[in-house]
Amino acid sequence: MNQPPTLTIIVPVYNEEGGLAELYARVSAVMLGAGVDYELLLVNDGSSDRSLERMLDLHARDPRVSILDLSRNYGHQLAITAGLDYARGQAVAVMDADLQDPPEVLLLMLDRWREGFDVVYGVRHRRAAESAFKLGTAWVFYRAVRLLTSIDLPVDTGDFRLLSRRAVVAMRQLREQNRFVRGMVRWIGFRQTGVLYERQARFEGHTKYPLIRMVRLAADAVLSFSIVPLRLAIVSGMVFAAACMSYALYAVYLKFTYGQVVPGWASLMVAILFVGAVQLVCLGILGEYVGRIYDEVRGRPLYLVGDVKQAGAGLTGDASEPENTGR
Repeated sequence: MNQPPTLTIIVPVYNEEGGLAELYARVSAVMLGAGVDYELLLVNDGSSDRSLERMLDLHARDPRVSILDLSRNYGHQLAITAGLDYARGQAVAVMDADLQDPPEVLLLMLDRWREGFDVVYGVRHRRAAESAFKLGTAWVFYRAVRLLTSIDLPVDTGDFRLLSRRAVVAMRQLREQNRFVRGMVRWIGFRQTGVLYERQARFEGHTKYPLIRMVRLAADAVLSFSIVPLRLAIVSGMVFAAACMSYALYAVYLKFTYGQVVPGWASLMVAILFVGAVQLVCLGILGEYVGRIYDEVRGRPLYLVGDVKQAGAGLTGDASEPENTGR
């Protein structure tokens, strides 16, 4: 087997055909300029454009480019997971294909890794060309996750980070179906630190994380690392039970003290409908947890691989197995 490179750079790719050439040029210039022995691992997450064709061209031109072609679109978090399973480097970095996370920052992360840190994450000091709505929802997202979960997730950090070999091996042991990778990286522990950087404008195309996917990611973060929603359901039930009991005692008091009946059919109906809505929300929360248990019990693989082209190697196909996946 070939000597493992110093650094594997994992890049999930979903419909990024217009930016892959620039991504390769920027990464190559930075790594070769610094004399870093590296592997660029492109994970094709079921792209429907010509991304895979562009990736194959890059692999044919440069043996440092590896390709992991997933059988379909599994989503960003599972594409990162697949990359971690197949990465061969002594250190492993994760970055997006849109070049919002500058490859030059990888050199700063390598410096901190050489100082002995197992996880070096990028902290977004500034964000270029992002709307006030995007900035506002991101602000709420990170602080809500910190408030509702048991993980001390650093604010303004994404999946742009570098992991040591032992951190990667630890991540391979975590095989849950619903994944929030940056929370899992925080959970494994080891020595972690951050480096500040300015997030750039997207080089080409449009974001793959619209509002609905951000909400889904937030749900994965909270439900995967916390039972706070279940406790909130219990607390809300106790509060409404106490309110109903107080209202009933008040009605009895008026009846026997003043001979009056409490008026307000409309307000009573509103209260009943509101309590019913709360009950449905609580059932929905329970359903989310039960559904996630069902996902785990089925024991399906996290992803399936079509083809693998590794740096300095030929086509291995779906028969190849990543080392130490923790199954």
